[in-house]
Amino acid sequence: MNWLQTHGPVLPVLLPAATAIALLLLGDGAGASATASEARRQAWSRRLALGSVVLGGWLALWLMRQADTGALSVYRLGGWPAPFGIVLVVDRLAALMLVLTSSIALPVLLYASGGWDARGRHFHALLQFQLMGLNGAFVTGDLFNLFVFFEVLLIASYVLMLHGRGGQRLRVGLHYVVLNLVASALFLVGVALVYALTGTLNLADMALRVPLVQGPDAVLLRAAALLLLVVFGFKAALAPLSIWLPASYAAASAPVAALFAIMTKVGVYAILRVHGVVFGDAGAAAADSAALVAQPLLLPLALATGVVGVLGALAAGTLAGLVAWLTVASVGTVLAAVGLYSTAGWAAAIYYLAHSTLIVAALFLLVELLGAQRGAAGGRLVPATPVAQPALLGILLLLAAASVAGLPPLPGFIGKLMLLQASSGAPGGAALWAVLLGGGLLTLIGLARAGSIVFWQVQAAPAEVGASAPPRGLAATGLLIAASVAMSVWAAPMLRYAQAAALQLSDRAAYAAAVLPELGGAAARSTRPYTGQAAPATPAAPSAPVASPR
Repeated sequence: MNWLQTHGPVLPVLLPAATAIALLLLGDGAGASATASEARRQAWSRRLALGSVVLGGWLALWLMRQADTGALSVYRLGGWPAPFGIVLVVDRLAALMLVLTSSIALPVLLYASGGWDARGRHFHALLQFQLMGLNGAFVTGDLFNLFVFFEVLLIASYVLMLHGRGGQRLRVGLHYVVLNLVASALFLVGVALVYALTGTLNLADMALRVPLVQGPDAVLLRAAALLLLVVFGFKAALAPLSIWLPASYAAASAPVAALFAIMTKVGVYAILRVHGVVFGDAGAAAADSAALVAQPLLLPLALATGVVGVLGALAAGTLAGLVAWLTVASVGTVLAAVGLYSTAGWAAAIYYLAHSTLIVAALFLLVELLGAQRGAAGGRLVPATPVAQPALLGILLLLAAASVAGLPPLPGFIGKLMLLQASSGAPGGAALWAVLLGGGLLTLIGLARAGSIVFWQVQAAPAEVGASAPPRGLAATGLLIAASVAMSVWAAPMLRYAQAAALQLSDRAAYAAAVLPELGGAAARSTRPYTGQAAPATPAAPSAPVASPR
């Protein structure tokens, strides 16, 4: 257990990486004409991938339990002290994101194992590389390594986007790849500017140095911060950079689109970490400081994202397109909470982020189950033959739709209520209330329209009723919806955890003391700007227990 406590923060990255390598060495038996030997390899690939995801989920829960004590688990690769070496940090928010990633990955793997994984090569290995990138992005304490893990998850997503082939998927995938490559190039430029102006890329160190940069350097640093906001906003699908997402997610296979539900939240997470904490209100030393550069922009853009997402959902012509636009709307709601720049707003963002990720992933799986039973119409919102399981699939859709729209007592209602309370009296609060309440009503109308077309506007039943949904598909969808409902059943501890995570995020001194103990934490580094030389070390004890390699 001591070994686990020491090396725990790096294991969410190493486990999927090692599993992916093992899966590549094992090979797979994709294809309908697979031989008996290939079929056995495919079965073993599924078992290995499932075992890895289950083990990763247990590890994420263990790290979450450790983080809930208030301790920051810090892992210094190679024993190099921060900010000179690579550092991984697990706090309450990072641990929650690890658990959320595992909660999405397990149902996705179950669903894909029903046959989707055999429609292309190396699905399970690519999924593990995707998990490696996601987990790494959540635990890294360094801006450059955030870029590295972004690239890992994006490279895996490029291939997963095309999994299963198809002309439409290829066309949309090409746009997806090109746009993400441009965003990655801008990310590197932003990282280079930040390093040139602050002398560090360690997030804890940056949070202490950014408010002290003044004069012409502060202007350049604000430009770098805005460039990073563009990059993270593109990843999160923040308007007007969200136009790529609906077509891409709607064209992807159902399990891939469900897994991609967590990818937009990586962008949200990066905005919260970088523009909420590093470039947040840290007590700027001068009026021209680069701190708070994103605050006047984030809330209006988030509200615009919510409006665009809801209107897109109303106009969607397919079930998958409807869910893709709802993904955009959910991002707008989460970023509106982040844009309040308050502890209550951040707590609402954390809670709603978890709920929206689970329910959007469930909807992507559910709409394919519905489309498979509608004959030639598929997922198009046109009258078609009745589905084979109207009661079961209808109840699942009703639960998911009610939660997305924010109806009580489901977690969508709780998250939106937290956001409304947090925005009371805040600048822009009236606009947020209007967008949130009006968006909820329009979302309900859009989902009711889709449900009425699928279940009520039906043509004459064919002589042979369509096949029922596969058990694995139903189980995977049910797991995700059950996890979302559980957020209402256990709302009190979830809200307490979200509030504690938001408070921990705003405590820059404790974070710096844990990550930079050799340099005296906040006491030594918050008194002078970057001069090209390290600040003198002064004794300072971390304010929370720290786990690091010896």
